[in-house]
Amino acid sequence: MSLNFITNEQLYKQAIEPIASATSFVWIGTADIKDLHVHHKGTVQSFLSVLDSLVKKKVAIRLLHAKEPGVNFRKSFDKYPLLWKNMERQLCPRIHFKHIIIDGKFAYTGSANLTGAGLGIKSANTRNFESGFVTTNPEIVKAIMNQFDEVWMGKYCKSCKRKDFCNDSIL
Repeated sequence: MSLNFITNEQLYKQAIEPIASATSFVWIGTADIKDLHVHHKGTVQSFLSVLDSLVKKKVAIRLLHAKEPGVNFRKSFDKYPLLWKNMERQLCPRIHFKHIIIDGKFAYTGSANLTGAGLGIKSANTRNFESGFVTTNPEIVKAIMNQFDEVWMGKYCKSCKRKDFCNDSIL
């Protein structure tokens, strides 16, 4: 059981790199999402290629985010038809948490969005100043999963006062 505070470039190493080793599921919650790039199979690739590799291994992927991603993400996403057919994706304009949950055994929570400047491989001189925690503590992982799952399942939708901004209602 561990709980580690991480900052800046540590986020890429300790929150993004472990995703490639998922065996069951990956849940990602983020306010903003862009076509971040990562080291994968000896080259720099879109993070979507990592998710696509996981889908091919029957790893379930959930992506919960606040707004539609930009044009570059969409162009990359369209290159992975297996991913867009198999990844579950939902929008909620109230999402501001940033979570990564891997196999129910590992979790990241912190300030960084799923962007190059937040969690990607940007250089120390161009990345955002970010921080967060990674943990394998079962109680903390469960608490992070519970928050994600409550939003995913629409627990707050019926009483939400932001429905006018919700383009893709969960319920």
